[in-house]
Amino acid sequence: MSDQPLVSIISINYNQAKVTCELIESLKKVHYPNIEIIVVDNASSEDLSSIAAYPEVRLIRSKQNLGFSGGNNLGIKAAKGEYFLFLNNDTEVEPDFLEPLVALMQNNSDIGMVTPKIVYFGTNIIQYAGSYSINPFTGRGRKIGSMETDNGQYNDVRETFLGHGAALLVSRKLIKTIGLMPELFFLYYEEHDWCESAKRAGFKIYYSGVTKIYHKESMSVGKNSILKTYYMNRNRVVFMRRNVFGIKLLISLLFFFFISVPKNTLKFIAKGEFDHLKAFYRALAWNLTHFNVSETESFELTESIA
Repeated sequence: MSDQPLVSIISINYNQAKVTCELIESLKKVHYPNIEIIVVDNASSEDLSSIAAYPEVRLIRSKQNLGFSGGNNLGIKAAKGEYFLFLNNDTEVEPDFLEPLVALMQNNSDIGMVTPKIVYFGTNIIQYAGSYSINPFTGRGRKIGSMETDNGQYNDVRETFLGHGAALLVSRKLIKTIGLMPELFFLYYEEHDWCESAKRAGFKIYYSGVTKIYHKESMSVGKNSILKTYYMNRNRVVFMRRNVFGIKLLISLLFFFFISVPKNTLKFIAKGEFDHLKAFYRALAWNLTHFNVSETESFELTESIA
């Protein structure tokens, strides 16, 4: 056995077996000596034999689509690692990408989450080099370095406000403290909510620019999908309701209903995207009819992974 801590790499597949296999092929070249690879299939309709053919991969088949958070939680319950690396299936990695992330966690017990630099696949364009906090009034976030050419200007290591769900290394200690990913979100904003819970529990979130992964953005959902329109808008409000309080929450809700709603309504009508308009109002209606958004996914976590 390696004296390096076990890292459980968890990835979600949904009707993207070819893309997932490309990730697995890149993971097979990883130099870090102590990993397990877990692929959770979210009730895909396609043949999974290509994924199942990898003996080093544990394939978990869910009977229903549990979303990003639910699928990852299923992987957590099956994982044995001291650290959990949540890695989008539409990413690829370099052989030595993992060592700096683990070393950072090992040497700093107060760090609960680390994300590497994320670069758009096939380019030298940065997607993520750390993040500013989500604006408590608008619900909008902003990534550092987004769309900049990577010239090494973000090859540093520093604390950041939010990790990125495409590549997020999380300690077992953190998950035992704050619980699983919040399944209320299903898709989008769940890792931001998780980060806020981590910070409230006293953990730090770090960005490590000395290593990077490559992201084939939005291959599984689509860049302009109705699903994305629904969950991005629904969960933007859910996030604010769970993480912003007092007068700031009131202002943020007023901003959404009196600025964002009219603006998006006009935008979708102007583009003739009436299916998106319907999804947007379904997202609005969900928040008007669901009063309890405080659910967490802590339940029997300690027993299942201790």
